Amino acid sequence: MTDDSERDLGEQPLAGIMAAAGLKAHDLVAASTEQITHKMVSRACKGRRLTPHVQAKIRNALAKAAGREYALAELFTY
Repeated sequence: MTDDSERDLGEQPLAGIMAAAGLKAHDLVAASTEQITHKMVSRACKGRRLTPHVQAKIRNALAKAAGREYALAELFTY
C-alpha cells in the first residue's frame, strides 16, 4: 500500500495558469488532438502523480487552448 502523501503533491502551477487564462478542464479536453479526459486534467491540477506521457498530453492541450507553449517544469512541481 502506498502512502497518500507520496501520490498527492498539492495544487500544481498548472491550476493557476489555467485560472489566469480563464480556462476550464473542458477547454483543454476540447482543444486536445490527443485523447485526454476531464479526469486527467483534474488530477493534473490537484497534484496527483501523472506519467510523463500524460503530462505531455496535458501540456500540448494547454498550449493549443492558451496559444502559448509551456515547459513541463512550468506546469508541474514533480
